[in-house]
Amino acid sequence: MLDRSSLIPTAIAACFLALVPISATPQAIRKEAGLMVPMRDGVRLSTDLYFPTDATGPYSTILIRTPYGKDREPPYGGAIPLFVEAGYAVAFQDTRGRGVSEGEYTLRSTDREDGYDTVTWLVDQPWSDDQVATSGCSYLGETQITLAAERHPNHVTAIPMAPSAAYDPGGRPWTAYDGGAFELAQTAGWFMSARAADRLELYSSLPVVDIVRKSGVSGSDYEDYASNTPAADYFQALDFVRPDDRFDVPALYVDSWYDYGVAETLMLFNQQRELAVSARARDNQYVIIAPSTHCGFTRPPNPQGGSGPPAGARAMGDWQIDLDDLSVRWYRLWLDGEDDGISDMPRVQYYLMGANEWRTADTWPVPGTSFEPFYLHSDGAANTLTGDGSFTMTPPGREPSDAFTYDPTDPVPTLGGQACCTGMGTGAGGYDQTDIERRRDVLVYTSAVLDEGLEVTGPLEAVLYVSSDAPDTDFTVKLVDVYPDGTAYNVQQGALRMRYREGLSTKVLMEEGEVYEAHLDLHATANYFGPGHRIRIEVSSSNFPRWTRNLNTGGNNFDETEWTVARNTVHHSAEYPSRVVLPVVRR
Repeated sequence: MLDRSSLIPTAIAACFLALVPISATPQAIRKEAGLMVPMRDGVRLSTDLYFPTDATGPYSTILIRTPYGKDREPPYGGAIPLFVEAGYAVAFQDTRGRGVSEGEYTLRSTDREDGYDTVTWLVDQPWSDDQVATSGCSYLGETQITLAAERHPNHVTAIPMAPSAAYDPGGRPWTAYDGGAFELAQTAGWFMSARAADRLELYSSLPVVDIVRKSGVSGSDYEDYASNTPAADYFQALDFVRPDDRFDVPALYVDSWYDYGVAETLMLFNQQRELAVSARARDNQYVIIAPSTHCGFTRPPNPQGGSGPPAGARAMGDWQIDLDDLSVRWYRLWLDGEDDGISDMPRVQYYLMGANEWRTADTWPVPGTSFEPFYLHSDGAANTLTGDGSFTMTPPGREPSDAFTYDPTDPVPTLGGQACCTGMGTGAGGYDQTDIERRRDVLVYTSAVLDEGLEVTGPLEAVLYVSSDAPDTDFTVKLVDVYPDGTAYNVQQGALRMRYREGLSTKVLMEEGEVYEAHLDLHATANYFGPGHRIRIEVSSSNFPRWTRNLNTGGNNFDETEWTVARNTVHHSAEYPSRVVLPVVRR
């Protein structure tokens, strides 16, 4: 068996620790460290228990399960003292094969069963009041979903933050792929050694399957991630939500617009309602989407303005949410039966970027959403920011196509966007894309200056008609908000590896001279394009190192070291009406 005891770098784990502001008043906490909790197969998981010193119990328990090592300091940011001060016991556990827990770590192998067995052990303790709630972000959020799917009778409620690894048949299995394009930087970065100095050099090396090993980590799950195709049984077996799962746990979801899995979080919110076995669960799913990055709702104040954490270089105003207060109030409702009005809050709360204000709804997509096509136009020279590309609601007539050369040795660089854990440079968020738009391999389509503002809130899709002289290539689309001063902030983006245009389970290569209809999932957003702003679409064939470079050969890509240059074309005419469908909310 492979030794997987040190595969998740501690530097990456820091992304997931500062989830709740450290604002709880310090108090004496009684800690019982290193209890070895037995699982059904005899493996024991190391668990620390925290109790209030000024109470005798019995206690409801907040369970937090982590693969990042519970002995890091401070433990889970301010969550433990916050919850203990509120009168709860906290169980902080290393998942199987991680930290000082026994067993072999294999991604997702026993999270369902281990979570269930841990709850059973907790409620069997003499100090327990038989109620367990859960908390945590990212992987710590995902363990809550796998536990909820088991429907333990004592799992009362959950607060899953950025639980972004849902298996989505639409194109993002475990967020390792986006439209069939491998999420290189965040996947390799998650597994990579924290000592890896020049990540861009590593990301640029071929073959892709060897990148993590070259960083100094061997025997990781990365090789399986990189070498399995999106619809492979490998990803199907990483069962997050199965078709036959049903749920009975009220949940409060929290995520961010610049998180790579925000659309998956919204999907889970809807899924938990649809698959609920009781009105209690169905009617008590809530979601809050902030204008920040992965697990970044409580980072330090934004230097760009406002009290909320930064989302790249884009100012978002005063959006800060008090997760301390909200979490405790949520647990008071479900563990103690104390409703201070929290049950009356809207089911959907989202921050409308651009307008910089919170909006509410009862459903997602929000009521009144109109999915409206906006079309690409040009006179055949949409290349670069100074080209003649335009973006309007008028369908195209007879128009020439736009073409560009995609060279895998000179890919379009990633600048911001929806990402996590890359260990590089600017990271996620909104950044000025002007330099990107000066490249000849980027087609730029820009609307006229808006006389009135336009709210775009909901799922996004691009429909392109494309051709290539290569048997396989990628197409990428980016939605951009152009401010009156010309600053062009990225809003959302998506990709499609053309071999998967007919579905992730079907590999169909391209033929030169043929025009293909390509559907790109641009996931979801909430952005207000204000008066004086312009809406812009970028089209290209790379966004590196976020996604692996398509080597244009039609081969495996993950184990190849040779490539070819592609000439790619985007068609827009009456016959081939390339467009982006925007979810418009008119009030």
